[in-house]
Amino acid sequence: MPASVDVGADLLPNVNDPAAIDAQTVCPGYKASQVKESDKGLTAILTLAGAPCNVANRLAINISPANIDASNSSWYTVPEELIPRPKIDSTAGDIDLEFDWDDEPSFWFSVTRHSTGDVIFSSENTRLVYEDQFIEFVSHLPEDYHLYGLGERIHGFQLNRNLSATIYAADAGDPIDGNIYGSQPFYLETRYFETDKEGQRKLVRKTELDERGLGSRHQYPNGGYPTNGSTGGASGGSAYESQSHGVFLRNLHGQEPKLSSDRITWRTIGGSIDLFFYDGPTQPEVTKQYLKSLDALPALQQYWAFGYHQCRWGYHNWTELREIVDTFKAFDIPLETIWTDIDYMDQYRDFTLDPISFPKSGAKEFFGYIHSKNQHFIPIVDSAIYIPNPQNASDAYDTYTRGNDSGSFMANPDGSQYIGAVWPGYTVFPDWLSANGQAWWVKELVEWYKEVPFSGIWIDMSEVSSFCVGSCGTGNVSLNPVHPPFSLPGEVGNRIYDFPEGFNVTNATEAASASSASSSQASQISATAVPPPSTTSYLKSTPTPGARNVNHPPYVINNIQGDLSVHAVSPNATHANGVQEYDVHNVFGHQILNATYEGLLSVFPGKRPFIIGRSTATGSGKWAGHWGGDNASKWYYMYFSISQALSFSLYGIPMFGVDTCGFNGNTDYELCSRWMQLSAFFPFYRNHNTLSALSQEPFRWASVASASKTAMNIRYSLLPYIYTLFYEAHTTGSTVMRALAWEFPNEPQLADVGTQFLLGPNILVTPVLEPQVETVNGVFPGVVDGTTWYDWYTGEKVNAQAGVNTSIASPLGHIPVHLRGGSVIPIQEPGYTTTESRANPWGLIVALSDGGKASGCLYVDDGESIEQEATLEVAFIAEDGELKVEVKGEYNDTNALSNVTILGVFAGIGDVELNGKTLDGGNVAYDEATGVLKLSNLNELTEGGAWQGAWSLSWGK
Repeated sequence: MPASVDVGADLLPNVNDPAAIDAQTVCPGYKASQVKESDKGLTAILTLAGAPCNVANRLAINISPANIDASNSSWYTVPEELIPRPKIDSTAGDIDLEFDWDDEPSFWFSVTRHSTGDVIFSSENTRLVYEDQFIEFVSHLPEDYHLYGLGERIHGFQLNRNLSATIYAADAGDPIDGNIYGSQPFYLETRYFETDKEGQRKLVRKTELDERGLGSRHQYPNGGYPTNGSTGGASGGSAYESQSHGVFLRNLHGQEPKLSSDRITWRTIGGSIDLFFYDGPTQPEVTKQYLKSLDALPALQQYWAFGYHQCRWGYHNWTELREIVDTFKAFDIPLETIWTDIDYMDQYRDFTLDPISFPKSGAKEFFGYIHSKNQHFIPIVDSAIYIPNPQNASDAYDTYTRGNDSGSFMANPDGSQYIGAVWPGYTVFPDWLSANGQAWWVKELVEWYKEVPFSGIWIDMSEVSSFCVGSCGTGNVSLNPVHPPFSLPGEVGNRIYDFPEGFNVTNATEAASASSASSSQASQISATAVPPPSTTSYLKSTPTPGARNVNHPPYVINNIQGDLSVHAVSPNATHANGVQEYDVHNVFGHQILNATYEGLLSVFPGKRPFIIGRSTATGSGKWAGHWGGDNASKWYYMYFSISQALSFSLYGIPMFGVDTCGFNGNTDYELCSRWMQLSAFFPFYRNHNTLSALSQEPFRWASVASASKTAMNIRYSLLPYIYTLFYEAHTTGSTVMRALAWEFPNEPQLADVGTQFLLGPNILVTPVLEPQVETVNGVFPGVVDGTTWYDWYTGEKVNAQAGVNTSIASPLGHIPVHLRGGSVIPIQEPGYTTTESRANPWGLIVALSDGGKASGCLYVDDGESIEQEATLEVAFIAEDGELKVEVKGEYNDTNALSNVTILGVFAGIGDVELNGKTLDGGNVAYDEATGVLKLSNLNELTEGGAWQGAWSLSWGK
């Protein structure tokens, strides 16, 4: 296909158009009438307060909200079956929010926190604009606000002022600040307060914090807190408090929340204003309220999903896959799951195997081999279906035939089949609103599993992506199969010479060669390239009364691809029930995850489906995890991965990871070493890179192999802790990866820290995020209020000041990890696979607070079933020199307890007794200087199983 097939109209986003008219200036707003109030709220009729407005010359308001004509209005109401309307939690008690409104100068409303009087949302002195294909409403924000969310995009942890936060699912290779794969119209706002000497409570502004040396941490590459400040006074405890709330707009259309210095202006190109507020008042409570109200608590993953995953675009055959598996074992680098990209497919067609490179005859041997070693296989499955060439009988493709016969594909407005293009050539697209679409997809998965016994599914291209504008395959299917309208990596003219920042220093010879080759290619391209025109004539869409223009809406959102039809199924593609893609584009990825979930339930009855998907929407976490998409082998992408993960924690999709070491471009040993160690503390841990780039499996460099094994040893030791975190997320909505600001909400200087994070409440990770350094700055939160931190590797107590950076030694191959005082961490001796790990002895790390206390918990089940026949819940409480263990449940775990390490024992020890039996010197090692007490070789004392019943361990004098 020629490249021109994916070129759309030149459009100028309204937010970038200096000639665009401000709707707040020209639109009249509304007046309320027929107001009816009850205990549950109020209803009213809103009527235009003046003449209809014309927002810019390409947007005309022609239908008022009181006169909806279903034939032409964009006010599509979200069905319950797509995104359920949030439900009221009848057990939550009184909500701490009040609604108010007024009619002067035009209708506006506000939401106020009852307990404090703080206004958290107010449209006062702004105008509601509610027109066909354009809605706008505004809320004031306090100075120096702290907002998080509004995804999906790659951005710093905290949302910046002057940000056009477009929400429109787009197949875009990880641009910074642009809209990418998913639609998450939810934000968290946190406000910090202090009480002055007169007892008055006031909002804390960033400028005041800066004056006290409490400014936000620098964004990149390795910034830190000012060294001259502390949080409210290190000796007196934190002087601050915070309150958080959440806001969710239930709307499926393209959206454009615009952040400015003192307000958020929310614009959509259709749908309705369906706002929901969550009172918190902390981030954990907001997230729990949000997910519970949507019935979207995160899926509990199978235990093996937390092992290490290896993938690349460019594994050529079964033999190479087997060699990769064997090489990991030869280097003793744990490998849980091997993945394949589209290479395995027959001409890139879903649910097929390439008969030459991945023949069916080789599948049985390969799967028999990895399954015998308790390892797994995940294939990619794309979201478009190849449509066979009708003039070539040998091109028959049964998956298409079955889907077509069942009416499972989208159509054009005239009823003909919508035919776009993806990897295999011209393709059709599943219609998840059709009567048979999901059942057809489920059957395809069930039948394909008989040939390819996968362990889970990787869903890609699900925005949904198409490589041409419109139904470009109409009349052209006889050309199938055709090449995509761009060259693939490694093809002539598309060589990969990109390397990470700093590569020219650490790899000087290779960098010089790459630079020369890249310059040569650039000169060849520039010699033949057509210079861009000096001026652009932008398409201006003119509204037509009684109709709507879905392909080119009058209001142009700041979409990363420009034209909504570029690299996507066009908005006028039509579903079986008459709904156009314009109205439901943002949930295609959500729906294919639902269909895949149902398919895997049929493939593995009673077992939890494992799915990683690219495009997500509100509530997708109840079915699947997510990876961050097509990033690049650059240090800043590793840096941004932390903020990406924390954002998806807010959205209820904790099973998140990124393409470790980078997808596009070439990595090097320094970047890959640091990244393999960072990702070891993300819930989803996978290395993946692009076709024709240098191989980046961790065994390719000795330094990366060593760094990976060090971090994996920690990760696999912590698997019981991670699994317990996911159980809590699944049952309560709590987060797994946590921002420091969320866990320590009374320290305002943590508000923008996206360079450190917590795994659960108790594991602090401080990665190196820039090249050629051997130290990293990190803050130890909570110290102002007495929190203690211990070094994972030595068990020593950290000597840190409150609210300031500490320089931590971080030579290549070392990632700083610290344990929070007051916690009990269950661990297990790491094995090569998660299956081996689950069969190994248990251990405990008891990190005492300064007061000598600690607590923790452990959840154990069979690691795979949706409905459990038996479980174990173990509670740990340590105080006064004694650890008490309480066990509840019937799950039979027979693994012994091997060791217990107690940190912070500075008062000396007395007799060490386990259930009244004194341990001798062969079991006890105590270092009074560091306060580390190690108890080992306990297996024989607990050979019936560590959790067969309650027990106690004492060591105090």
